[in-house]
Amino acid sequence: MYEIIAIDTPSLGDRSYLVHDGSTAIVIDPQRDIDRVLDLAEERGVHVAHVFETHIHNDYVSGGLALSGVTGAAYYVNGDDPVSFDREPVSDGDLIEVAPSLRVRVIATPGHTFTHLSYALEAGEEVVAVFTGGSLLFGSTGRPDLLGPDSTGVLARHQHASAHRLASDLPATAGVFPTHGFGSFCSASQSEGTESTIGAEKSANPALLMSEDEFVETLLAGLDAWPAYYAHMGSANASGPEAPDLSPPVLADAAELRRRIEAGEWVVDLRHRTAFASGHVAGSLNFGLDGSFATYLGWMIPWGTPVTLLGRTIEEVAEAQRELVRIGIDRPVAAATGDPGDWAGSEELHTYPQATFADLAGAAARAGVVVADVRRRLEWEEEHLAGAVHLPLHDLVARVAELPEGEVWVHCRSGYRASLAASVLARAGRRVVLVDDELPNADAAGLEVVRDVRLVA
Repeated sequence: MYEIIAIDTPSLGDRSYLVHDGSTAIVIDPQRDIDRVLDLAEERGVHVAHVFETHIHNDYVSGGLALSGVTGAAYYVNGDDPVSFDREPVSDGDLIEVAPSLRVRVIATPGHTFTHLSYALEAGEEVVAVFTGGSLLFGSTGRPDLLGPDSTGVLARHQHASAHRLASDLPATAGVFPTHGFGSFCSASQSEGTESTIGAEKSANPALLMSEDEFVETLLAGLDAWPAYYAHMGSANASGPEAPDLSPPVLADAAELRRRIEAGEWVVDLRHRTAFASGHVAGSLNFGLDGSFATYLGWMIPWGTPVTLLGRTIEEVAEAQRELVRIGIDRPVAAATGDPGDWAGSEELHTYPQATFADLAGAAARAGVVVADVRRRLEWEEEHLAGAVHLPLHDLVARVAELPEGEVWVHCRSGYRASLAASVLARAGRRVVLVDDELPNADAAGLEVVRDVRLVA
């Protein structure tokens, strides 16, 4: 008997896995905060004896080396990966006995990276599962462009071939357990699926239904921007990251918060966008914990900028700190908890208005109103408000000055990204209105929406 347990990291759109037979466990693609894995192993009463990496990750810092060090587990990484730490090098066709009734077979599946591996789990004589990392995902594949434009076309063709290899070599009943594809920007597209098999992918996955040329053309046409912090993850993982320090940061008073803001550091308010708009420390930035906090903070921040966290409770600060270590932002320089009035000290809290698309319809004709759409390129091309200025969120920090003069009404699709943008604009001294509404409501409000009929047909 065996059990496969997914360890979800929804904020990054990834999954790690713990597999055990009641006494011995293996772990695939562990996240940086390995205490989750250790707690799960203790709960199940099993010992982690083997840790496997499908690839050198681009979207998070791995916990594999640290987990191996704590547990004494063998750490398996592709022998062709140029890492600076000791590991058990593996390659295509290797078979690892992990327990009396469980084996792992290594399958080379290049495409997401050149050295990507998948791991087939064999129970007895049967292949029961395959851990596909960033190769075959639910209804998609991992994106092939993260290593740069010179490699993208070649890797896209590798993805097609790797998907077909898995489909032909493994039984239809084998479960598919990817690392990416649950919101991660490492995925070429997203799926609502929560589980799958090789057989299910054969009937639905474009990589297995299209010719190589058709797949490559479709895949590349659907790729959009990826988070800037990805550029730092590969080197961090190749150098052998240590376990993170999750101890609480030092507490800062109002004077220190003001000093840090004036020094150009990022003082990040973790509250919901409604609370932030209603009153916040001037110059602070709003990255609410209710959305993809770490992804967008890591995407937008000038890398290396010191971060201070503001939360209502120490638990909120701890949650944010945990998310940040997963992308290599290891230690907030300070934190503050409680009420924003305490954070501001004697200074007056700043506010800005919130609105709906119906409000925007009434204001759009006024002189001096600028409508800013901060969604990504493909979203804008599919549909956008007539007359809006397109400035993607990930470019905003560097390009604020490009927005026309006037009162900026900023929107995205549902409000979260617009709230991040609104705080950046407010910090830059712009008069801002946060459109906290669902974009489909723009039609009902009478706003003119420009659509590309090829994309929405």
